Amino acid sequence: MPAELIDGSAVAARVRERVKHGVADRLGRGLPAPGLATILVGEDPASAIYVSRKQEACREVGITPFDHRLAADARADEIAALIGRLNADQRVHGILLQLPLPHGLDAAPLIDLIDPAKDVDGLTTISQGRLLSGRPGLRPCTPRGVLELLDAYEVALEGREAVVVGRSQLVGKPLAQLLLERNATVTVCHSRTRSLAAVCSRAEVLVAAAGVPRLIGREHVRRGAVVIDVGIHRLAEGLCGDVDQSAVRDKAALLTPVPGGVGPMTVAMLLENTLLAAEQQSGAGGGASSDRPGM
Repeated sequence: MPAELIDGSAVAARVRERVKHGVADRLGRGLPAPGLATILVGEDPASAIYVSRKQEACREVGITPFDHRLAADARADEIAALIGRLNADQRVHGILLQLPLPHGLDAAPLIDLIDPAKDVDGLTTISQGRLLSGRPGLRPCTPRGVLELLDAYEVALEGREAVVVGRSQLVGKPLAQLLLERNATVTVCHSRTRSLAAVCSRAEVLVAAAGVPRLIGREHVRRGAVVIDVGIHRLAEGLCGDVDQSAVRDKAALLTPVPGGVGPMTVAMLLENTLLAAEQQSGAGGGASSDRPGM
């Protein structure tokens, strides 16, 4: 029996509607609309498209977008000065530095200049430390989106064996920590992992986030597993993920398609993080994490 496909677009639409209602409630309490500032350095076409989509998504739910664009030859001190101004701007509740930056710019120290209260990407060292120590804070959007999908399809995590393939700061590491918080037994695999297929085939929940097209094949998947494909790659024959979808479809119980799986969730959770940040900065949220699973 083929796997049931997880409809990320439908789940993301529900999250956006939740955010839209949250923004309306905020306005009804006499508070300003949440504001999200995006910083785009350079003219990378893909990055420009991503930023435009985020801004349009903001407008759809009532979040005010603030668009900041710098030339590809912008110096680090110029970017730092802009981040400083946005940190001080009370209209701005979230700040997103679009990655990757042009060659020669080191993203990490610039990201660390973002006020953790406005770190809607959850990438500052302070945000990562809060996640690792289990303290309240803003969590990275894609890992939050993965948990939102699992919750939407009522995938129990407590006591389940989960394998995350990939150890990036953006997805792999934070997702592993969030799964641990939900009492899953978590293994993280990477480029040095021996017998990758043997390790993955133990997983009841398998997340592929390695950034390698079709890395995960039939031999990697346990029958009846939940398979989450975070990757997206544009090849000559079209889009694909980190999972060979056709090879695993008759072994997995649940499978995220590419496109239409995890992808739509990232922007949806960015919107929710922005609303959450605004509520925290207004003293209305009761802590930077929510008691709803996945926050």
